[in-house]
This record gives sequence, structure tokens and C-alpha cells, in this order.
Amino acid sequence: MSLNPEEVRRIAHLARIEISPAEVESTGEQLNGILAFIEQLQGVDTAGVEPMAHAMDVAQRLREDRVSETDRRAAFQAIAPETEAGLYLVPKVIE
Repeated sequence: MSLNPEEVRRIAHLARIEISPAEVESTGEQLNGILAFIEQLQGVDTAGVEPMAHAMDVAQRLREDRVSETDRRAAFQAIAPETEAGLYLVPKVIE
């Protein structure tokens, strides 16, 4: 697939990229190179290859799911200007 200059200008417009008339040709060459590489990748036989999340066979080390900090809610609310029923009260900003 080869893009003509009009298609390159349209793609640039859709991408909200301003390119000068002098840049249209070089941008078209770059886009055509990308499209050629995509066609090359699509030609690779991937039958029998399982999808994978990572290129290497690694396992994620997970930490134990436990509380690691003490409850300091009362201390934080003690220094707040206004609280009620465990909630912080703030001034109304929308009428």
C-alpha cells in the first residue's frame, strides 16, 4: 500500500499535525515505510504461538495483602477545621 500526497495531507489533518507542502513527500515516505513494515509483520506465521503478556517467562512477586500502617484517622481529624460523623466538612463552593 502506498499513500499519495493527498492521503498524507488528510492523515496529518486528522492527527491535527500541521505539515508544510515541502514535508508532505518525506512524511509520505515515512508513513509508507511504516505500512510496509506492518505488512511484513502480518506475513509472519503465528499459528501455534500462544499469546503472552510478557516477552520473558516471569512471575510477579506479590506482597502479602495486610494492613501495614496504624489507623491515624482520629489524629488527622483532630487538626481539621471541621468534622462531623467521621467526615471532613468543607465550605460549599457551588450554589
